[in-house]
Amino acid sequence: MSTVSPPTRIRIGPRSAGMLLTTAEFDAITDYDDRYRYELINGVLVVSPLPSEAEGGPNEELGYLLRFYQNHHAEGRNLDATLPERYILTENRRRADRVIWAGLGRMPDPDVDVPAVAVEFVSRGRRNQVRDYEEKRREYRAANVKEYWLIDRFKRILTVFRKRGGKIVKQEVREGEIYRSPLLPGFELDVARLLAVADRWAAARKRKRR
Repeated sequence: MSTVSPPTRIRIGPRSAGMLLTTAEFDAITDYDDRYRYELINGVLVVSPLPSEAEGGPNEELGYLLRFYQNHHAEGRNLDATLPERYILTENRRRADRVIWAGLGRMPDPDVDVPAVAVEFVSRGRRNQVRDYEEKRREYRAANVKEYWLIDRFKRILTVFRKRGGKIVKQEVREGEIYRSPLLPGFELDVARLLAVADRWAAARKRKRR
């Protein structure tokens, strides 16, 4: 009687960039260097550094604002849950800066329930902007994400891509303006507040380099 050998255990780290993997192999990985982020794009492993403080800080602030809305606003029950740094399963394995589940009326199952909202804090550089503004937008739409929020501290703007019927509607919310999502009735996102957190972190990093 023949036996089947167990699959080889894969450990990934910064030197693993460019490794060819199937989505099944990627999903099965449990051994990795947690100082980096990993995505699978067209079968190729992409390794990136963790978000900078100027990205992570406003992301934490957004999480706080969402939880405050959930716990204290009369319509807060519309927000089911929110988490930072979670994968959205497209044809690739994209890691969103923040995901928001809304309208389910229960705790989501991350393996099954597609987030209603995906949030990205735009990173510096032309390549990153193409990824965030074009590639992720296209893939999140195909995954049936209802809203995609792009918070760009360099352009000082929040761009929202929202599904409306069979079309995608683009809305730009500038610094000093408030964004209100139909998915989260009563929630008001002050764009300037998030940008101010990013600015403080960027200034602190700049002073340290002097």
